[in-house]
Amino acid sequence: MTPVAAVRAATAHPVVRARAADALYGAFCLADAVSAAQSTWSDHGAWAGLGVGAAGLTGTALVVLLRRTRPVLVVLCTIPLAFAGGLDGAVILALFALAVRRRDRVLAGLAGLCWVAVGAAQITQDSSNWAAGFIAGAVIIVLAVVGGAYVGARRDLLASLRDRAEQAEATALLLQRQARLAERTLIAREMHDVVAHRISLVALHAGALEVNPASGPERVEQAAALIGTTARQALEDLRGVLGVLRSDPDAPVPEAAGLAPQPRLEDVPRLVEASVAAGVPVTFEDLRPAGAPPVDEVVGRTVYRVVQEALTNVHKHARSARTRVVVSADDPGLLRVEVTNVRPVAGSMLVPGSGTGLVGLRERVGLAGGTLDAGPVPGGGWSVRATFPGRQS
Repeated sequence: MTPVAAVRAATAHPVVRARAADALYGAFCLADAVSAAQSTWSDHGAWAGLGVGAAGLTGTALVVLLRRTRPVLVVLCTIPLAFAGGLDGAVILALFALAVRRRDRVLAGLAGLCWVAVGAAQITQDSSNWAAGFIAGAVIIVLAVVGGAYVGARRDLLASLRDRAEQAEATALLLQRQARLAERTLIAREMHDVVAHRISLVALHAGALEVNPASGPERVEQAAALIGTTARQALEDLRGVLGVLRSDPDAPVPEAAGLAPQPRLEDVPRLVEASVAAGVPVTFEDLRPAGAPPVDEVVGRTVYRVVQEALTNVHKHARSARTRVVVSADDPGLLRVEVTNVRPVAGSMLVPGSGTGLVGLRERVGLAGGTLDAGPVPGGGWSVRATFPGRQS
């Protein structure tokens, strides 16, 4: 059983509990009123007994109906009943109800007044020994205050535990939901990188056919095959991420969400080859010294994404520009990747951009502990440069 369920079980059925408490308060007060009325009837006559009985009914109604909302008023109204008719039951229960709801100086002051009233009621019943009456009254008052304070403290503790348990449960659910949303955001970011790159390759192949309509059948067939293969791969990746993102946000993300294996630094040449096959003049240079230790997995994946996003932008905005991809480690402990293209000749974009690629890329590089710079270079070209700490795997 969870903490919330345990606390709720301890405080279950509040209406039933309240009605049962009303019945117990009423039964006790009525029993005391009947006893006092019978005693007064036998000692002082019928009219006096009826008056005490009516006073006892009044005290019972006050205790049952107003003890929750006006406990101080109920105590003040029942004290005269104990003085006048020996109805100490109502004042004891009223003081008990007050102790349940507040434990302060008001309770202490009213407890003193109730002690005097109960002691007077005890003397009224047996005037031969007034000291014993006041001692008995003190014991009764202490028991009422201590019992009411215990019940009130227990109620406060249960309410506090219930609030804390519910807050902890709500916090846990919120953290789980945030974690699942973070997983979906990561999936969407990865798919943006993959799908945007492949769609840009499709656009490049289609643009080449449009520019050279007189190409031979073999060239057209080859380009069509590349377009079909790339488009199918992009569609499969897109279908996978849509299946995850359309699912219930509160459901866990499956381990196999249709995503391809995570890329590494060693996969960068394949990106360059795909761009070259699409007709973009791209060269790749790995200037790291021979025997260099392997790069950390996170850094290698981020380097791959930097090159991928940069080449995607080249496909969109500078498809005919000569481009150079360089990975180097000139300074000890640092890994650099730079993608630079010269000024493009084509003046139109094959694929419209969303303008968020570099923003997300900068965030990704920052999470890997690196820095990203992107901007124009002399001569009208563009360069994307990222620097990472050379963490070893």
